[in-house]
Amino acid sequence: VVGVDDYFLCDYDNSKSQQINLYIGFYQSQREGDLIHSPKNCMPGAGWNITRTSLEEMEIPGIPSGKTKAIKLIVKKGPHKQIMLYWFQSRGRIINSEYMQKIYLVIDSITRNRTDGSFVRLIAPVTNDNEAETLNRMKDFAKQLMPLLNDYIPS
Repeated sequence: VVGVDDYFLCDYDNSKSQQINLYIGFYQSQREGDLIHSPKNCMPGAGWNITRTSLEEMEIPGIPSGKTKAIKLIVKKGPHKQIMLYWFQSRGRIINSEYMQKIYLVIDSITRNRTDGSFVRLIAPVTNDNEAETLNRMKDFAKQLMPLLNDYIPS
C-alpha cells in the first residue's frame, strides 16, 4: 500500500463465518508519484494467479442509475481461490476502469486542481467451490457499503 494517506482494512464475518475483507485506500494527492495502482499488477507479485477478469454489475441505492459495475477478478494461489471486486471512487465518480481512472485524474487535475482519490476492494474466499454464492454475498455487502462511502470519500 505504497503512498496511501489513509486507509481502512477490516474483515467482516457473517453468521456462517464466511469472510469478506474490505480495504479502502485514500490518496490526498496523486501528483508526486504516489498513484493508486491496480490489483492486476500487485496480485501476481504476491503469488496469486488471475484466472478471470470481468465487470460485475451491482445494484446500488442512492446513485442516479441505481446500478454500477465493479471490476471482478478470480484469483488462485495453490488450492485457494478468491473473488475480488474493486473500483475507484474519486471526485464524485465510481470508476471501473484503470484507464478511465487515469484519464479522469488528468482531467480533474487540470479543471478542478484535484488529484485525490480512493480505491475500494472487497475480497472473499470462494466457499465450497461455489463462486455464485460467494459473489452474491459480496454484492449484498457492497450494496450496504456504498451509501456509507459517500460520507467518507470526498466528492
